Parts: sequence; structure tokens; C-alpha cells
Amino acid sequence: MFLAASIGAPLLGQALKFPSDARHRLAVATYPFRDMIVSRRKPAAKLTLAGFAATLVEKFNVYGIEPWSPHFASVEPAYIEGLADAFQKAGLKVVNIPCDVPVKLCGTAEQRAAALATYRRWVDAAVILESPSIRVHCPMGADPADISCAVSGLKALAEYGASKQIVINLENDDPKSEDPERIVKVIEAAGTPYLRALPDFCNSMLIHDDQDYNARSLAALFPLASNISHVKDVEFSDGKAYRVDVDRIFAIAKKANYRGYFSMESESEGDPYESTKQLIAASVRNLAG
Repeated sequence: MFLAASIGAPLLGQALKFPSDARHRLAVATYPFRDMIVSRRKPAAKLTLAGFAATLVEKFNVYGIEPWSPHFASVEPAYIEGLADAFQKAGLKVVNIPCDVPVKLCGTAEQRAAALATYRRWVDAAVILESPSIRVHCPMGADPADISCAVSGLKALAEYGASKQIVINLENDDPKSEDPERIVKVIEAAGTPYLRALPDFCNSMLIHDDQDYNARSLAALFPLASNISHVKDVEFSDGKAYRVDVDRIFAIAKKANYRGYFSMESESEGDPYESTKQLIAASVRNLAG
């Protein structure tokens, strides 16, 4: 279980150009601020994505942003170009774009074609924003054990990503379709360096409330990661808190020789600004040591 294999040579282009300074390796995900930033789900929120970005360096003293797809007003090039300008003025680097969009990559032929068309628009947005990657969900067909449709669909998307030098990332997110073992199998079967893992520090605790299982999962995912990992110390499900040892996970990443970005994706209850600052402090301590 969890024996990850090599999937090819290092990526070309911008995805290789990672900073070494601790604070420049860190980013803030906009997802934890979903009640504050305007989206289709929160149209009455006070902050736009560009407005949030303008305050990020001052508030957190880090230089990366991971903008969540629902916080985008559009994927039209004109809007994305304006957003790129706003991020540049704020002194920010986009490290990844998590794409939570309603698609069916394992549906009918028409649904698969529509899904690929939607995801390609996000790849094109990543090019404009100079993001090295997007994150998509790993699809599942009628038979959970069958990964063939996931592999074929994601491989087709990764081929488009390769043509633009944009990585497609899969996160250990959904406990059913994105358990770490399934993510590893899909990535290995696809066999392309443009389909990679996004290791989330805590999500797999929702599968097994077991620190050792979580550590084994991340030890398999980090060697398959390219440029992005999500830092969190707790997840909540049905009122229960699932906590992890952040220092232990940073040690796993270091052992895997992971050199990419770490994005703060706080799931703590309370003020996301304060919990994000605490995650940043723990990250800096680990990366500077």
C-alpha cells in the first residue's frame, strides 16, 4: 500500500523556479475567507478577490496567493488580465488555482467533452496569472474500483496542461473519490509529469482518524507532488475535530525533497486571519530550521 513510483523527469519552465526563502515559499489560500470574499455563494460579501489580495502581504508577510475558483468573477481573458495586474501590484505570486466547478469527467461523452472544455479555460487562466498549476477533482464512475475513466480524462487534460506548461494537481480531498491510495494509482497509471499530487496535511484524517495512517498517506503523496501542498492543523466533520502534528508533516515533506509552495488553508473555528497567522508561524519555523 502507498508505494509511489517515479513519474518522469522534473517539470519544465516556471514550475521549477521555486524560491528558497521561507516566507516566499508560503501562500495564503482564499478558501478559508469564503465568508468574506465575494463569490457566487456569497454575493453580498464585502471583499473582492482583488481587494483581499491587496491586503495580503501587509497582513501576513507572505508573497503567495492561492485563489479559489468561486472567488473569480469570470474566466474571460479581460477579467483574468485585470486580476493578474492586481496580484502583480500587490506583490503576489499565484501558486495554484483550486478549481471547484460542476463538471462530469466520468459522465457521457458529451459531459466529458464539456468538462475538458471547462478545465481548459482554467488552464488558460493559469497561463495569464502565471500560476504553475490548477487543482481539479479526481472523477469517479459508477464502479468506484475502476480508475480507467479518471485516468483517461485526466491524462487528456494533463496533455493540454503540458502544452501550456501548467500542472494538473489532484488533492487528497474527498474521502470517497480522492483517498490517497486512489490518487497515487491514478497518477501512476496516467504516467505524465503534468499530473501530480497536492498533499493536504489533514484531509485524510477524515478517512481514518489515525496519525500514522495520515503520515503514511502523505509520505506517498509528497514524492508525487510538484508545486503545492495545503497546510492545516485541524479539520472538522460532524462537530468533531481531527488534528495533526504539523511539524511531523513538514519533516515528511523534507524527506521527500519537496521544494514547492505551502499554502495556508486554515479550517480552524474562529477568525481565519488569526489561525492563518498561526499556520504561517509554524511553517516559517519548520522551513527556516
